[in-house]
Amino acid sequence: MDVPLWLALLVVGCLGVKLARPPWWLVAVLLVGGYLAAGSVLAPALGTVLK
Repeated sequence: MDVPLWLALLVVGCLGVKLARPPWWLVAVLLVGGYLAAGSVLAPALGTVLK
């Protein structure tokens, strides 16, 4: 099953906000940082570590 990255980030962000109630800026930083890291040259290394 192939899920677009933006959709996965949106779902994770919505669940995180509802469950943990973090500040909005922290959610934005984590989502943008995750999106940028997934598209960078570090993505294969991060994928190996997270699997």
